[in-house]
Amino acid sequence: MSAPDAMSAMRRPLAPYTATHFRWRTEAEGRVGVVTLNRPERKNPLTFDSYAELRDLFRSLAYASDVRAIVLTGEGGNFCSGGDVFEIIEPLTRMAVPELLAFTRMTGDLVKAMRACPQPIVAAVDGVCAGAGAILAMASDLRVGTPAAKTAFLFTRVGLAGCDMGACALLPRIIGQGRAAELLYTGRVMTAEEGERWGFWNALVAPAALEGEATQRATALATGPTFAHAMTKTMLQQEWSVSVEQAIEMEAQAQALCMKTDDFRRAFEAFAARATPRFEGN
Repeated sequence: MSAPDAMSAMRRPLAPYTATHFRWRTEAEGRVGVVTLNRPERKNPLTFDSYAELRDLFRSLAYASDVRAIVLTGEGGNFCSGGDVFEIIEPLTRMAVPELLAFTRMTGDLVKAMRACPQPIVAAVDGVCAGAGAILAMASDLRVGTPAAKTAFLFTRVGLAGCDMGACALLPRIIGQGRAAELLYTGRVMTAEEGERWGFWNALVAPAALEGEATQRATALATGPTFAHAMTKTMLQQEWSVSVEQAIEMEAQAQALCMKTDDFRRAFEAFAARATPRFEGN
């Protein structure tokens, strides 16, 4: 098998994926994957198993041949209440340091997988968005909330540091250093109005319109230039840690690669013909 054939063989459709610890479906002819945390009776807390399955799913998205954007949401009027008190928090109190470090690295690996997957992620958040749930929203690329969204980074309220799962690196980038410091020190709730004013939310909509709005935004991204969106996500992630000069060079290389895609050529041809470009994701 040639190298190009071998690389193509690594890509596979993810629309048929069957989830075990959350719900998975696709919209927009398989281009948008919808992940729904589905333990509504307990406000959709995470477990060891759901952490691991989410991590593995986001890792596998790098090889998806169909899914081009993700919606992440929760069932029953809440997003996610964080780690399950009895299935995660209580067992952690009895673990030795090596096991605790394995757990905290796994939770961090979920955030790294979300940031590394090429698909833009749109979080659709209603109600409780706390602890690790707030981290999942923070790690998404876009966030749509409702006026009832209550976001809290609760770690200090249970005796832990606010620096969990990348919070001290990512949250200041979204809302600013001072506001992030206040939330991470106090663990207090950020209201929906505050979150919109501070730039955490891209939009606030009525609860009945939430998933539709998030899916519409994800669909718009999924029908755009897939390779170019993936490159934009990569640059947004990487350029925080480099100089402006390095960033300009990185973007020059990224843009040159995008200029070799069929999407770029088709967009020019459509522009010349005064037509609407159709992006095929290659």
